[in-house]
Amino acid sequence: MPRKRTDSERAAGSTRIVRTVCDRCHCECGVFVHVRDGRAIKVEGDPHHPINEGSLCPKGLAVLQTVYHPDRILYPMKRTGQRGEGKWQRISWDEALDTVAATFKEVMEKYGPESITWSWGDAASHNTWVSKQAWLTAMNAPNHLHSDAHYCFYPVGIANRATFGEMVTSEGSPDYRNSRCMMLWGGNPVMSHPTAARDIMIGKGKGAKIIVIDPRFTETASKADLWLQVRPGADDALALSMLNVIINEELYDKEFVDTWCSGFEQLRERVQDYPPRWGSEITWVDEEEIIQAARMYATNKPASMHTRMGVCMSTNTVQTIRAISIMLAICGNLDIKGGNVFKRLPQGLRSRREIPDKELALPPEIQDKKIGAQEYPLLSGSPTLVGNFSHPPSVIHTMITGKPYPIKALWACNDLLLCLEGARETKEALMNLDFLVGSDFFMTPTLELCDVILPPATYLEREEPVESLCTVNTISARQKAIDPVGECRNEKDIDFEIIRRMGLKPPAQFQSPEEFNDYSVKGMGVTYEDFKKKGYISEPVQYKKYEEKGFNTPSGKVEIYCSLFEKYGYDPLPFYQENPETPISAPELAKEYPLMLITGGRHVVYFHAAHRQIPWLREIAPEPTLTIHPDTAMHLGIKDGDMVWIEAPKGRGRIKMKAELTEALHPRVVHAPSHWWFPEKKDPTHGCWDSNINAILSNDPPYDPIVGATPLRGCLCRVYKVQKEE
Repeated sequence: MPRKRTDSERAAGSTRIVRTVCDRCHCECGVFVHVRDGRAIKVEGDPHHPINEGSLCPKGLAVLQTVYHPDRILYPMKRTGQRGEGKWQRISWDEALDTVAATFKEVMEKYGPESITWSWGDAASHNTWVSKQAWLTAMNAPNHLHSDAHYCFYPVGIANRATFGEMVTSEGSPDYRNSRCMMLWGGNPVMSHPTAARDIMIGKGKGAKIIVIDPRFTETASKADLWLQVRPGADDALALSMLNVIINEELYDKEFVDTWCSGFEQLRERVQDYPPRWGSEITWVDEEEIIQAARMYATNKPASMHTRMGVCMSTNTVQTIRAISIMLAICGNLDIKGGNVFKRLPQGLRSRREIPDKELALPPEIQDKKIGAQEYPLLSGSPTLVGNFSHPPSVIHTMITGKPYPIKALWACNDLLLCLEGARETKEALMNLDFLVGSDFFMTPTLELCDVILPPATYLEREEPVESLCTVNTISARQKAIDPVGECRNEKDIDFEIIRRMGLKPPAQFQSPEEFNDYSVKGMGVTYEDFKKKGYISEPVQYKKYEEKGFNTPSGKVEIYCSLFEKYGYDPLPFYQENPETPISAPELAKEYPLMLITGGRHVVYFHAAHRQIPWLREIAPEPTLTIHPDTAMHLGIKDGDMVWIEAPKGRGRIKMKAELTEALHPRVVHAPSHWWFPEKKDPTHGCWDSNINAILSNDPPYDPIVGATPLRGCLCRVYKVQKEE
């Protein structure tokens, strides 16, 4: 007689496994979600998925603590007290949707469609990019507030596309596994993109050299053959000096340069102004190390290149990335195995970037009404190289001043108070709005200022095609593992319903999340249900695709001398320019504020402002710490673990963090992590003014003239101990 199963065995037998894709960062790894009785009980990496091959970072492993967190917002709510007072009332979805639609329509009719915008900047909000653009298009509303559009990927996009016609020096493109040399500039993939870090170590295991350029001795730098500790904000000087070495020593790929590059001789002349001895004085990097790095990169082919946020936050951001990108090109490492490979997603896919940027794009005359379109046409105008983005600091200023026209309503899908520099001006701007809607998983400082909150579904509760930024050839199927907790809804469903209730027309191509999913993959000859069964599709990697049609530039070549920049009045060749607030450009100010401040530096457990309330993750990184060199700390009377003030010049104020002493930084440099707040503090600000470095950073000009970036890495500050009575 067969043995009876125990209760635990019967329960285990009812578990099903759903194959889906994590969205906790840009990597978007394949995962298996274990579901029992309608509840997700475990998440683990999918060993068959090509992006992560079974690995999973702490954010991915802890997602169930987000889904089932006791503080997660599960129902629509409306404000009952004064804005920011923290008084809320639960309402029905019908009331919420009617209120939002009617108020947006009222604002649009009173001030015009340009007075309404939405904001995003977290990985999870990629889900709603297409449907929010459909909403903007239905209104003929030009403004789209991506909170880091003036840095992050977009300076890279402009620099790369103006030079090569493709974005190639950011995530996904570097073929680390097959490189003989990897140059990682201004990024730490161990913390920001763990799947890339894994590929780097696989390449290193095959014998590849690693060059890391970073003011901090990071986890990635610890694996490097050569680490250049560049002065914050001096990356343009370093890149130009390295180009000087490569060109003058004739280490470049002569055949590729002669056949596929235009403007090389003009570059040769330009870099004579930037010899490595000069570069050493500007960058704080030893002259011999500059020469060594240039030779190592140029003579170990194929070589790959990675640029990240460290080179995206200066007033010369785009030209800095241009200089670095040109190094990649003249060494012949474009679109080759082991170099930087051009993206080639499966044929027939309508990508989540292509649909909003092309199919849902507004007419040029509407696009050119965007805030920033006149000042930064390649970012915000109809000639944009990177998408439909307004200039974020200018949008904040417009909300305050009403110039050139009023912006009166915002749909916030991220925490602007934490994500944007100039946080106090951001607070003033949000308070000045007539209407503010929020969509997020938790009550954040920004959501506390909203009028209505519409709670979104997590990735376990929705489905869509996924294009990870960490691959050039793979798309994946996100599948719904559980029903939404509480009354949370797919954001696309919310967006389409708002469009309809405003009396506007959704896109003809798709009017629901399900229709969007089918529309995205229809050109591949499959339905979304078919795609879900496959799990992912990878297009075979092809190299030297430019040999078929040339490069996607006006000349069909790599434009070292950039004709597009010349057309818009920018210097067509890269150059060095000092940031406005450094020991070199502001020596008198530096006497009072002697330390150079780096901000940002993502930790692997957090993504921007997200996850501070997740127990497993907060335990790993429980508090914000200012890293400072021991010699500097001793001079200032600071011990490890002391609370310290970080004060910015020009009346921008101060915030406090715990001091962490480390020799990983230059004695004249300190580092403060960004986006810090304290969800456990129950007042409506949640401590967002205590340790948020963006509260003391400026969002005022001068900006990078091409993309409008602000100098957030390499400004001045002073540090001193917090006294007991403070």
